[in-house]
Amino acid sequence: MNSPERFEVKPTSMKTAWTWPGLGLWNLYFLIKLALLWSGHLNLQLLPNLVFAAVLLVPLHNRYVSLLRTLIAIPLSVALFYQDTWLPPFSRLLDQPGVLNFTGDYLLDLAGRFIDPNLCGALLLLVVAYFFVHQWLRLTTLTLAGFAWLGGAGLMAMHAPVPQSTAQAPVSAGTPIVSAEPDSPTLDAYLQNFYNTEAGRQVAFQPSQSAAQPFDLLLINICSMAWDDLDAVGLHDNSLLQQMDVVFENFNSATSYSGPAAIRLLRASCGQQSHSKLYDVAPEQCLLMDDLRKLGFSSEVMLNHTGQFEGFIDEVRAQGSLPGPQVNITNLPRTLVAFDGSSIWRDREVLDKWWQHREGQSDSRVALFYNTTTLHDGNRALTLDGGTKSADYKVRAQTLIDDLDAFLKALAKSGRRVAVVIVPEHGAALHGDRMQISGMREIPSPSITHVPVGIKLVGMGRNPRSEPILVKEPSSYLALSEIISRLYTAPAQGEGLGPDWQALLTNLPQTPAVSENAGTVVLDYAGKPYVRIKENGAWLPYPQKFN
Repeated sequence: MNSPERFEVKPTSMKTAWTWPGLGLWNLYFLIKLALLWSGHLNLQLLPNLVFAAVLLVPLHNRYVSLLRTLIAIPLSVALFYQDTWLPPFSRLLDQPGVLNFTGDYLLDLAGRFIDPNLCGALLLLVVAYFFVHQWLRLTTLTLAGFAWLGGAGLMAMHAPVPQSTAQAPVSAGTPIVSAEPDSPTLDAYLQNFYNTEAGRQVAFQPSQSAAQPFDLLLINICSMAWDDLDAVGLHDNSLLQQMDVVFENFNSATSYSGPAAIRLLRASCGQQSHSKLYDVAPEQCLLMDDLRKLGFSSEVMLNHTGQFEGFIDEVRAQGSLPGPQVNITNLPRTLVAFDGSSIWRDREVLDKWWQHREGQSDSRVALFYNTTTLHDGNRALTLDGGTKSADYKVRAQTLIDDLDAFLKALAKSGRRVAVVIVPEHGAALHGDRMQISGMREIPSPSITHVPVGIKLVGMGRNPRSEPILVKEPSSYLALSEIISRLYTAPAQGEGLGPDWQALLTNLPQTPAVSENAGTVVLDYAGKPYVRIKENGAWLPYPQKFN
C-alpha cells in the first residue's frame, strides 16, 4: 500500500524590498526646531532641513550603513541648527581673535546669558510630551506636515498679489523714497540708493569772517550708551542730558562696534559710507580733524583705557587722521578692569588731567577726541582685597554722568570757551532680543544704534532756554559736522548771549537709519526695521525685543 503523498508548503515571504520606518528620534530634533521657529527664536531654512529629513527617511537595511549615516548626521545636525539660529557665521567669529583675550569671568558670564530659564522649561515640556505620545502617534507625519505648512505658506507669499502703494514717505535731502513693497530686491535697491546718495554729501568748512572768539571742541565718544540702556536702568532723564543745549532724539550711530563708530565720527564731514569702505583711504575733505586743523584747531586724543584691544587706538588714528595721546595717565589709580583684563581709569580724573595740560598750552583752538569704555560690557569693579567683582551697569552709568557733570562745571569755572559734543559709539545691548543675547552686538539693531547725542556750549554766551532743544529728525554724524561748521562761522551775539541756535539747527542734513557691521545690515524702511545677516542674502523683518 502506497503511503499518501506529502506536500510541503513554504511560507510566502511578506517582506518587501523597501520599508519606511520614519524619522524616529530625529522627530524630536525637527519638532524642537519648529517650536523655536514658532516662538521667534529660530530662522529655520526650509530647503536644507527638508533635504536633511529626506536623507534620514531613506530606508537602509544594512545596520552598518545605517550606523554610518547616523554618525555623519549628528555633526551635520549641529551645524544646520547653528546655521538656523540668528548667531553670526562661525567664520566671522574666527575673524575676531580678540575673543581669545576675554577673561575667564567674562566668558563664563557670556555663557550664562545663552541660558533662558523660560525657554529651557518649555523645551523640557516638549521633550517629555514627545516621549509620552510617540508610542501611539506617528510623529513623522506631524513633522512632515509642519514642513509642508511652511512650504505652502512660503509659496502663497511668493504668489500673493503685491499691493500698489500710492503713498510716499516725506522726502528730504538724503532721504530715499519709500513706496514699494519691502521684498529683498526692493530693500537691496533702497540700500544701494542710500549709499549712492550719501556718497555725494559733504560739509564745507569755510574760514570765519566773523568776530567770534576762538573756542575748543571736545568730542566725548562714549562706548555702550543707547536710549534703550538708559531706559532699562531708569536714567533716561539724567542730569547730563538735561543741561545740554541740544539733544538729538533720533540719532543713529550706524554701527554697533567701537572701531567703526569712532571712524564714522572722525569722518563726519562726508555722507555715510558702507562698512567695507571705512578701511579705504578717506578723501581729505571727509576727515573732521583735518577740516578743523585747516581752521586753526590743534588735534589731540585721550582715552580712559589702554586702547590696545584689537588695535583700537592704532586703527582710529590711521583711519581718522589723529595724533597719539600726549598725556600719560598710567600713574592714575585704575577704577575698573576691562573684559580683557586691562585697566580702565576714572573719566573725571582723566579729563581733569587733560584739562590741566590744555590750560598750559598757548594754542587758541584745540579739538579733542576723547574715548571712554567705562560702560563696556564685561567690565569689573575692584575689591578691597585686590580682586574684582561684577560691575553693575547703572552704577557705572551714574558715575560717568556725575563725572561729566563735574567736568562741565570745571570748564565753566575756567572761563574758557568750549563746545562739548557727547556722542555715544553704540549701546550696551542690555536688552536681549530674539536674535541676540544680552550684551551681543553682532547685529546693529535699532535698540543698539539709537543713541543720545548732546551739545553743550560752555563759556560761549548765555542760553535763555532752561531746557535743551530737541532735534527729532533722523540724524547721524553729518548733522554734527554741519553744526560744528556753522558754529565756527557763527557771528558773535550782543549782551553776552550765545549763538543763534535757530540758525545753527535750521535745515540740518537728515540721514535715514541704516546701520552696518561686517556682513550684516539693518535698515529702517517705512518705519519698520529689516535685517540682512549675510551679504547678498535675503532680508527679514527684525523681530521685536523681549518684554
